[in-house]
Amino acid sequence: MPVALPDSVRVLERGWLSCNSIIGIDGDHADIIDSGYVGQADQTVALVGEALAGRPLLRLINTHSHSDHMGGNQALKEAFGCRILIPAGIEQQVLQWDEEYLLLNPARQRNRRFNHDGVVGPGDPFRFGALDWQILAAPGHDMEALMFHCPEANLLITGDALWEDGFGIVFGEILGEGLGMPGALAATRQTLDLIATLAVKTVIPGHGAPFAQVDQALERAWRRLRAFEDDPRRMARNALKACFVFNLLDIGQLAKTEVANYVEGVPMFKDVGLRLLEMDSTTLANWLVDELIKAGAVGFSGDQLIPLMAA
Repeated sequence: MPVALPDSVRVLERGWLSCNSIIGIDGDHADIIDSGYVGQADQTVALVGEALAGRPLLRLINTHSHSDHMGGNQALKEAFGCRILIPAGIEQQVLQWDEEYLLLNPARQRNRRFNHDGVVGPGDPFRFGALDWQILAAPGHDMEALMFHCPEANLLITGDALWEDGFGIVFGEILGEGLGMPGALAATRQTLDLIATLAVKTVIPGHGAPFAQVDQALERAWRRLRAFEDDPRRMARNALKACFVFNLLDIGQLAKTEVANYVEGVPMFKDVGLRLLEMDSTTLANWLVDELIKAGAVGFSGDQLIPLMAA
């Protein structure tokens, strides 16, 4: 059921390749939170331009470091001249354009390098959409992620910390040495528990429609979290399926004979498959295809594996 939002807050709801972008209108200017994936940057610029209706875009603020949230940063900056503000905890990695930390190399995802203009962090004063917000730490899916809470409107922008049916992949618990962050699951619980204490009637998630059934969403998220805590292999399987579909949405199609080679060439797939699931690349590729066909997420068009959901 559609939810009512303040007139000054508008959501550009996307699919799963690009995150949602949230536009805050304040009189004769606007700001935006998150910019989508680089492969859809032209679409993002067009959608944002239409929503701005001639207003200048002053700031772009990112909730966290992943490619589906920061991929349109440079395109929006070039199109509208906006300043880019990123979470303070990722500043050095963005400055250095650390493609390992940003998961571009490990997950074989893409982004376009950008220059940011400043940082934001928990406790900073934040005005967005003619409303005052609290910036909150939201570790778990990304250990340096942020959420934005507006007590006046009982509104919470969660990024990938809470969706209507779960939360984003907890990468820190499945990645290997150098990128893994033990404690990411505990941090996810900490973030969900924090959300439960807030005055929130409506959540704007990073993916999916805004929703008002916050208590029910939290119960689903806690159930999923308990399942992952009980069975780390389940978490790994979930992560690889989600990342494989994401990548297939990006590349469009993959020849049936090349799926195993593709899996072998994605460091995260190969590492997690061997280390946590005890599957070599061929076994993992066959398992991924079978599972995702059963789920209706992918299918074959001739000899090409294609996504069956909208990008």
